[in-house]
Amino acid sequence: MQIARQLDIPIINADSRQLFRELKIGTASPTEEQLQAVRHYFVGTLSIGDYYSASMYEQDVMALLDELFQSGDYALLSGGSMMYIDAVCNGIDDIPTVDDATRATMKRRLAEEGLEALVAELKQLDPEHYYIVDRQNPRRVVHALEICHMTGKTYSSFRKATRRQRPFDIIKIGLNREREELYKRINLRVDQMMAGGLLNEAKSMLPHRDENALNTVGYKELFNYFDGIWNLDEAVERIKGNTRRYARKQLTWFKRDEQMRWFHPDHQESIMNYIYQYE
Repeated sequence: MQIARQLDIPIINADSRQLFRELKIGTASPTEEQLQAVRHYFVGTLSIGDYYSASMYEQDVMALLDELFQSGDYALLSGGSMMYIDAVCNGIDDIPTVDDATRATMKRRLAEEGLEALVAELKQLDPEHYYIVDRQNPRRVVHALEICHMTGKTYSSFRKATRRQRPFDIIKIGLNREREELYKRINLRVDQMMAGGLLNEAKSMLPHRDENALNTVGYKELFNYFDGIWNLDEAVERIKGNTRRYARKQLTWFKRDEQMRWFHPDHQESIMNYIYQYE
């Protein structure tokens, strides 16, 4: 928010879950006050049942950037979804968009046959991808099979991992804190979400619990509470633990990027000086 105000530019959201308008509390979406103060793109633009992918996000953001760079020198992409950020910075493989019929068929098969059967099928249809995919992740397995069945080709054949040249410079800024401070703030944020109505928000999503967007920290733990698997205190502690685990995953991912320059979030002046040196 401070960078956007200082440069007088909008914020392009790169959090894949903040795109869904029904998930405001559990994704810590920008508040109405923040949305009024700084224009945001890709916040609350989808409904929970809408299909969306990193490749679609890449196309939409690149089109937006063409427009924004007509009138300004900077654009600000902010968020924590690693694949979405990579899609804009590096490009993503040209994997076909799955049609509704194929998606519905594979969703039904996952429910009826289970993940293990679909993993075995993927091993037959695309052994190359089978050996690298996260075989415990239903979304990854199902998506690979969707492409296999829809195109008649292997999912691997579409994965070229070719980095695309962009017509703009990219300044990458990572924010981090001391681990103890970070974990304390994560725990506090979960408590604030619960106080702000996360339980009711998750309850309202029960009819849609099989949607991929709800395979998300904060919702899946509360679904287990509604199912009687955990009591509420345990569910909340699981949210905190899984959020801390995801933060570690984000840091591991981004620290592999040698272009990333790291700052403490409070070092605003240093961050702005770093940006301005590219002028």
